[in-house]
Amino acid sequence: MKNIAVIGAGTMGNGIAHTFAQFNYSVNLIDVSQNSLDKGLATITKNLDRMVAKEKISEADKKQTLDNIKTFTKLEDGVKEVDLVVEAATENVDLKLNIFRDLDKICPENTILASNTSSISITQIAAVTARPEKVIGMHFMNPVPIMKLVEIIKGYSTSEETFKTVESLSEKLNKVPVEVNDYPGFVANRILMPMINEAVETLYNGVAGVKEIDTVMKLGMAHPMGPLALADFIGLDVCLSILNVMYDGFKNPKYAPCPLLVNMVMAGKLGAKSGEGFYDYSENRKAETVSKMFSK
Repeated sequence: MKNIAVIGAGTMGNGIAHTFAQFNYSVNLIDVSQNSLDKGLATITKNLDRMVAKEKISEADKKQTLDNIKTFTKLEDGVKEVDLVVEAATENVDLKLNIFRDLDKICPENTILASNTSSISITQIAAVTARPEKVIGMHFMNPVPIMKLVEIIKGYSTSEETFKTVESLSEKLNKVPVEVNDYPGFVANRILMPMINEAVETLYNGVAGVKEIDTVMKLGMAHPMGPLALADFIGLDVCLSILNVMYDGFKNPKYAPCPLLVNMVMAGKLGAKSGEGFYDYSENRKAETVSKMFSK
């Protein structure tokens, strides 16, 4: 297994492509937008430069990694002759189902189809293909080149052979694969997102401010990053999407997203990527600017 396709050149997609390429896999990075591909490659180059500066890799390693990546704007051109596809598109059910329908038609019969989804059912995704035994979840953590964990999610029909292949592949990337069953949110987000949502509720109810909530969790619970800063880092739209998937899947009100989170996403305050979320990133500073905007 040497030829990998990654669909989506955003934060997760370019990180996954970087990781495979760094371990000398041939990577086809696919996105409908050439601009997104250019940005993705620029991010990979920047991250590699940082690794060179820290003497973790050499200039030759950097060049080899970049040489291992090819870019495509057409799905059919990028996936025709690959051993594994890792889909890392937007966390949208309909979009992912359409992608997997197309992949099933285009890819060779032996190609394993993986999704980096953080919450959507692998069984549901596999059901739109004629190869459900070869569909699996590979949920990498952000930033992908650094974080060790890969949640490997088995759908209802995922074969043991597919699981073992992906498990072994993850280990070859110097990751720690963890087997997880197919339930909304899996393990990581089933635990993380209710915590983030409760932090937003705590802010919404006026218990404490943004900085204070994050400080309590960092100093009191030894978290490296406060939950509101982490939500900004993940993307508030992504957090909202995951919570909605879990709420729809479990029909349990404890997963219902806080109204403040809903309002912020509607207002376009998505976190670091939009320049503003619970913190203000527009002037390279963190200031509580949004909480007053949508007070209860």
